[in-house]
Amino acid sequence: MPKNHDILLQKSLLDRRPLSRRGWLRSVAGATASLAVNPFAALGQSRSRPPNVILILADDLGSRDLGCYGATDLFTDNLDSLAAWGVRFDQFYVTAPACLPSRASLLTGRHPQHMMEHGLGMVSSEVTLAELLRTEGYRTAAFGKWHLGHKPEVSPHGQGFDRFVGFKFGAIDNYSHYYYWGGGARPGLWRDDKLRLESGSYFPDIMTDEAVKFIHTEKDRPFFLYLPYNIPHYPMQPPTTILSRYAHIADPARRFYAACVTAMDECIGRVLQAVGDNDLTQDTIIIFLSDHGHSVEADTMGGGGRSAPFRGGKTTLWEGGIRVPCIVAWPGTLPRGQVRQQPVMNIDLLPTIAEWCGVPLLGLEVDGRSLQPVIESPMSESPHEFLAWTWQKWSAVRSGPWKYVQDNENTEHLYNLATDPGESSNLIRSHADTARRLIAHRDSWFSELRRNPRTHVWLP
Repeated sequence: MPKNHDILLQKSLLDRRPLSRRGWLRSVAGATASLAVNPFAALGQSRSRPPNVILILADDLGSRDLGCYGATDLFTDNLDSLAAWGVRFDQFYVTAPACLPSRASLLTGRHPQHMMEHGLGMVSSEVTLAELLRTEGYRTAAFGKWHLGHKPEVSPHGQGFDRFVGFKFGAIDNYSHYYYWGGGARPGLWRDDKLRLESGSYFPDIMTDEAVKFIHTEKDRPFFLYLPYNIPHYPMQPPTTILSRYAHIADPARRFYAACVTAMDECIGRVLQAVGDNDLTQDTIIIFLSDHGHSVEADTMGGGGRSAPFRGGKTTLWEGGIRVPCIVAWPGTLPRGQVRQQPVMNIDLLPTIAEWCGVPLLGLEVDGRSLQPVIESPMSESPHEFLAWTWQKWSAVRSGPWKYVQDNENTEHLYNLATDPGESSNLIRSHADTARRLIAHRDSWFSELRRNPRTHVWLP
């Protein structure tokens, strides 16, 4: 290992400041080969190559809107099968109830308050999962909704992806591929660094076609495939053949939403089929989750998603806004058909994937923790004593079953989620000591964020 790497790493660990993005990437180059580590030893595996990684993200999916999560009026056969192959998390959280900050956390393992610039997106100094894996020779691709910034330095190519087909912000019409929101209309479909006009093709099919081709092309080397689908986010444009399967649902919002969920499920089924067709099933980690809860915006016809028994949805810190479906499968390596109840978060996926792929984090600063102990045993403790959120005027903290919320009207709430997952009985007065403990953690976290000169603070 180069001496200059030792110096950089020691300095980073001593002053607890992260290496710069360029510094980290420079220091890690060539370091991994000199580490006498078997990345699969903890898994009891002997492998000749690192696993592929397919990370699939739904857009505005309700907390319980999959068959494997209890929905009885939706067809999600492929995701239900994926859950049967792997581990399903019942208390999986995202760091924010909105697209951009949640996605930034997913790809960096950090809370959005550490690396967001208001009005611009993710800061270019962050190291993404794609950049991490590319240091180990992975081919990388992102097909779908980016929504992390449109400047070159925070575009997919600027953040570690070799290939990109999709759109960079907001939403697009699934057939014209134009952006119609916020005044005016402009094309939104990119193929790598060029805008393209390909009207008529269904956008989720375009990104799925690209994913299938990428799997076929890269089957002989490790790859990281990021698939951020743009559904069931508005505009609600499911294929008519799928919509007809839901003709029995009277509520048009639920009918169109359900058809969009099934359209996404069928696209994911094609991706899973491509993995199997290339004999990569046991060599591929597949992770599915949503960026946050369901939307009730006007363009969704008032909202067709469901979070019951939870309260709230997108843009709130109630459970329905931040507790999402998550499935992790690696057939032949991870447990099969099991459920985990420990509270965990999307920031935990980057260090987990890095561990499984044998990529050392070295001096890179992340907020997440590996989920390997939780996945190994349902008796393992959550890697977090506290989970904390802040969004616009909201803040929330969870520890064990207790959750404190200060809502956008500055009203304080305390709930025991073990007995009241719907957050209906406010215990703020009867359990004041518990509330004070959670508030103290929130205030300490806020103070830490404000003291850190590298923090891009989004606080109420």
